[in-house]
Amino acid sequence: MSDIQTTFQRYEVKYLLDEAAYRRLRKKLEGRMKVDQYGKTTICNVYYDTPDARLIRMSLEKPVYKEKLRVRSYGVPQKDGIVFLELKKKYKGVVYKRRETMILQEASRYLEQGEMPGFDSQVLHEIDWFLKYYQDICPAMYIAYDRIALYGLEDSTLRITFDCNIRWRDEQLSLQSGSWGDPLLKQGQYLMEIKIAQAMPLWLGELLDRDCIYPVSFSKYGIAYQKQQRNMKSHTKTEEQYEDKGGSNCA
Repeated sequence: MSDIQTTFQRYEVKYLLDEAAYRRLRKKLEGRMKVDQYGKTTICNVYYDTPDARLIRMSLEKPVYKEKLRVRSYGVPQKDGIVFLELKKKYKGVVYKRRETMILQEASRYLEQGEMPGFDSQVLHEIDWFLKYYQDICPAMYIAYDRIALYGLEDSTLRITFDCNIRWRDEQLSLQSGSWGDPLLKQGQYLMEIKIAQAMPLWLGELLDRDCIYPVSFSKYGIAYQKQQRNMKSHTKTEEQYEDKGGSNCA
C-alpha cells in the first residue's frame, strides 16, 4: 500500500446545492472533469474528541488554527478491514491532512487502549503526540455519506466531491456497526467540496458565479454536534415537563 497518499496540503471550499443545481453543474463539468475510478463510494468516519467535546467546541468558534482526529473507512469494514487514521488540521484556510493506514482492530487498540501498532512512521509520531496532548480522547461521533469524486482532465490535482445522504449518530460508535444514522441535510441536498492546491481555475470560478453558487461554512461533525446538543436539551426539557405534571410514580 505504498502508493496510498499519506499527506495532503490544499484549500477546501464548500458549497450546498439542491438537486436541480447539482444536476446542472454536473452537466456543465462534462468535458473538463471526470468521475474517478471508484465511482460512488460510501465513506464512514468515527470522530474522536475529549469527553467535554473540547475539539469540536473550539472548531465551532472558527479559530485561526483547528484540528480533528478521525478513523475513516470506505464502506463498512470488518475487524481486519483497512481503515485510515487521519489527523486533519486547518490553519489560515489551508487544510493539512496526515493519515496512516491500519487495520480496524489495530487502530481501535491504538486509539482506545494505547497499544502501539507494529510499525513506525512520521505521521504516526504526529498522531501519537496529539493523543498524548489531549490525553482522554475517545469516540464521539459517527458520520457517513455517499460520495462521488471528480478530477480535472487538464489538472488532475483539481478535485470536486459531491456528498449526499449524510447521516450521523452518537451511539454504537464503531465502523463495524453499519452506516446508518439520522440525516444531516434536507432531502435532495448535496455538499460540494472543491479541493485545490492553489488558486481556483478561472473557468470554474466563472461557472459558479453564473449559476450563483457561493461558498458556505460547513462542518459535518460541527453540525452533527449542534444537532446532538439540541436533542439533549429537548429531551431534558420534556423530562422536566413530565415531572412537573406529576409524571413520576416512585413508590
